[in-house]
Amino acid sequence: MPVTAKEKPVGGYENPGAVCVPSDPRAPEAARKLIRIITAREPRLTVAHVGSSAVPDCAGKGTLDLLVLYAPGDLDAAKTALADLGFQKQTGRDPFPEERPMRVGSFAFGGKRYPIHAHVIVRGAAEAGELIRFRDLLRADPDLRAAYVARKREIIRAGVADSIEYSIIKGGFVRDVLDSKKP
Repeated sequence: MPVTAKEKPVGGYENPGAVCVPSDPRAPEAARKLIRIITAREPRLTVAHVGSSAVPDCAGKGTLDLLVLYAPGDLDAAKTALADLGFQKQTGRDPFPEERPMRVGSFAFGGKRYPIHAHVIVRGAAEAGELIRFRDLLRADPDLRAAYVARKREIIRAGVADSIEYSIIKGGFVRDVLDSKKP
């Protein structure tokens, strides 16, 4: 059943740009609430909180990064459920392809509006496992977490202001970590 425009819990997206703000201890609860809303709308989806806001004491963009997993053949159902809740397609430069979309929006919680990046990925995809694994490595290793935050701040100090360029550059750090810590 579609949600009416008035009832849509996800609002418009504003790109925070290339920033590294202190960790927000309320972000995990905001993500949990949003995950409950998504899975209530489409119970076939599995949703996890990933990214810096899912890691205690990890500075980042302040964005709720969600991993939205769907069963093979259910991509359209996932995209429809997210759209019904108010998620939007990416606009601007270099959007993810519709075969592996990212949806964006914002979510109000605790007097704050959080930007959202919802990565929509088929269940079992290697990319999904890597997002979870990197999050878990950061949670388990304070030195790795500190090095990651230092790298993000270094990128910004170097003058990178574009969020896409920022993500590409910090992605090298992520790839190096995942490659060096193979299970």
